Amino acid sequence: MRYAILSIGVLFAIYPIVLLVWASVDSRNSVTAGINPEFFTTGNYTRLFSSPQTPILKWLGNSVFVSGTSTLITLTLTTLGAYSFSRYRFKYRQASLLGTLIIQMFPSVVALVAFYLLLQQIGEFIPFLGLNSLGGLILIYSGGALGAGAWLMKGYFDTVPRDLDESAQVDGATHWVTFTQVILPLVRPILAVTAILSFIGTFNDYLLPRVLISDQESYTLAVGLANFISGRFTTEWGVFAAGALLGTLPIILIFIALQSQIVSGLSSGAVKG
Repeated sequence: MRYAILSIGVLFAIYPIVLLVWASVDSRNSVTAGINPEFFTTGNYTRLFSSPQTPILKWLGNSVFVSGTSTLITLTLTTLGAYSFSRYRFKYRQASLLGTLIIQMFPSVVALVAFYLLLQQIGEFIPFLGLNSLGGLILIYSGGALGAGAWLMKGYFDTVPRDLDESAQVDGATHWVTFTQVILPLVRPILAVTAILSFIGTFNDYLLPRVLISDQESYTLAVGLANFISGRFTTEWGVFAAGALLGTLPIILIFIALQSQIVSGLSSGAVKG
């Protein structure tokens, strides 16, 4: 019975991927026409990479740059914040933890107007962090993921015995050395999980870059691909499917690189408050 349920689950997960792969090589420009080898074509990929109006590689590069940079910034700030919440006792500590949790309960669409006005005002003084810039997008993403990441990592930091900190400091290690050379190597699994969750969330986001970016050269992949299916009279499902498959490559590569750390990180983090 459990194998039957498992098989259904696997088929349920694989079915959309099979449809997407076939749609990318189907000449009928449809995602629901069914699989028929007679209509096989590579024209969708030719159209995807050859049109100067749709610089797909530029969009992919923008997505990787924005996601990678915001992930590095988020990971750095989140790690420092989570370690502080876990190891130190200071005034308003509980209130700060509760505040970050409450802020994460609101969807980003609620703050969309605030983000727009914030970047508009920043752009008057620092253009590369203003509207219609990848720097502005990175700025918004870097702050948006701090709360959830801090809670996730704090739970993992709490599982590391404090005796290790005390032993290192008895041997003469400073707080910074204790953090970077003793504690940080022990929390690599949760660092990997936080990094990949942040990267995927940023890479797949459509709403924020759609509102904050208007220059086609600065589009992310999600916004650029939407052009293929948002035409009033024509939609190019085959080209869209080819571009969507291209967009899965960075995430697959990250999963492969971090797979040894992901399982233990997912099962150990976010347990203790």
